[in-house]
Amino acid sequence: MKIKRFLAPDMRQAMRDVRAEQGADAVILSTRRLEDGIEIIAAVDYDETLMREAVRQNAPAPEAVKPPVKEAAKEAVKETAKERAKETVKQAAKEPAKEVRAATPPPPPPPPMQVPPSEVAALQPIVEQSVLETARMRTELGGLRQLLEQQLSSLAWNDMERRSPMRARVLRDMSRLGIDTDVARQLIDGLPEELNADQARYLPLGLLSRSLKVSGRRLADSSGVTALVGPTGVGKTTTIAKLAACAVMNHGPAKVALVSTDHYRIGAAAQLEHYGRLLGVRVYPAYDAAGLAQTLNLLREHHTVLVDTAGVSGTDPRLQQQMEVLRDAGMQGGNKLRACLVLAANAQASALDESVRAYLPLQPSACIATKLDEAPSLGGLLSVLIRHRLALDCTTDGQRVPEDISAADARTLVCRAAQSQKRLGPGVEDMDMADRFGMAVAGL
Repeated sequence: MKIKRFLAPDMRQAMRDVRAEQGADAVILSTRRLEDGIEIIAAVDYDETLMREAVRQNAPAPEAVKPPVKEAAKEAVKETAKERAKETVKQAAKEPAKEVRAATPPPPPPPPMQVPPSEVAALQPIVEQSVLETARMRTELGGLRQLLEQQLSSLAWNDMERRSPMRARVLRDMSRLGIDTDVARQLIDGLPEELNADQARYLPLGLLSRSLKVSGRRLADSSGVTALVGPTGVGKTTTIAKLAACAVMNHGPAKVALVSTDHYRIGAAAQLEHYGRLLGVRVYPAYDAAGLAQTLNLLREHHTVLVDTAGVSGTDPRLQQQMEVLRDAGMQGGNKLRACLVLAANAQASALDESVRAYLPLQPSACIATKLDEAPSLGGLLSVLIRHRLALDCTTDGQRVPEDISAADARTLVCRAAQSQKRLGPGVEDMDMADRFGMAVAGL
């Protein structure tokens, strides 16, 4: 058995030295951390059975394992030190000049160290514990950061209420209306620095109505080709029936036509045909872009052509196909197709914003707000219209055809939102106001 001592700055280098000197069959007898690095005692041709037998019988080790491990290790250390000293002297004597050494290529990198499976198994619990502690520390830091942000937001909001009570009141009223944080901040930036109680009550409503974009299109003048698009359940078919009824009353049934492209929802075409029979208006089906373009060419002489589309959400892969059909049909044959996005006022603000972003590639020229009678608050709808600068064509607030439809009016819509504010109950809590506006007030 050949025993040798290895000293290296770290365990990785020590294992490399053992592998390079004694091969992959070397046995690690002991490891110890010293001030200079890691000390490893390794042996070759180590017979563990004979060693255990010698220890058990308290007999001297056989010739294959003599001298004992400690004495052999000491002798190996001394021999290794002498050999390294001799090799160092020889290398120093034969060492070439620095310029020659700089020209010699570097030695190839040592082979990757292979850690024994026993050591990997021993380190596994330590690694898992370290991962758990790191995750726990990140969770604690995240909670601490959230707590600090809440405290800072609360301090900033309380300071604003003390310094500018009227502006804080305006933000509170906007929150009760349901106006989103970014839109409320945009509106408050347009207010004068000094406000009295009356100005703080009425000026924000005026700014809100002025920020709403209205197309000014009257129901009696709904000429041309208009396609109503939007998600499922927003009332597109019923709104088309109301628009068609207004057009029939002003121009007669012969000048009005309906086109159905909704072949996904069961009974959609039948519902539109039912409205068409009641109004005396013919309904034309269209299955693709070519069919829609051909149908629109046949209806060039009509004053009003209304296209009913399938309700498709923003995450539905059919949305892209539907937009391509409308886009291609509008470009074929010189047809000028006007897309109008239908939004339900009773939907959440996030759902409304998602619908608008999904249909923006179609470049809708206007918007129709439906189900105002079912909306507890109009703040979400107003916020989306102001944020995306969508022009509002008309609004609907019931199922009656054609009574429950009217041209868009910004003042009427804001007044309706303000009236619904009175039915919302008490104001917004200070903690909610700090969460919404505290960080913005602090400038973070």
